[in-house]
Amino acid sequence: MTDTTETVEITTAPAAEVVAVAPTVVETGMVIRIHEKIQDVNAKGEPRERIQIFEGLVTSTRGAGASKSFVVRKESNGFGVEKIFPTSSPVIVKIEVVKRYKVRKRKLNFMKDFGRKLRELVVKKA
Repeated sequence: MTDTTETVEITTAPAAEVVAVAPTVVETGMVIRIHEKIQDVNAKGEPRERIQIFEGLVTSTRGAGASKSFVVRKESNGFGVEKIFPTSSPVIVKIEVVKRYKVRKRKLNFMKDFGRKLRELVVKKA
């Protein structure tokens, strides 16, 4: 089961301070780093489990309680990649908040067309 505490651990990155949070605290406008479990099969055919990091901007949230989910978007090799994560998913190991932006909307669908709009947003002081 996932940990429901607000702040789990604090680590520092070279560019900014990164704070690990519970999945229920995720809001629109956050740039987050999600550590998720991936199950692979190696060359010998043996199953193995590894942790993969997906970093991007939270463009929308929906639902409440156990059925809450959020969409994370990032640009990879010139293509936009979006993933939907349920907050109660056992695949999520840890979520780290890299940045927070001040936004006034719950769904940031305009970010899909205008990638440069992000620079115009003002950073919240935490």
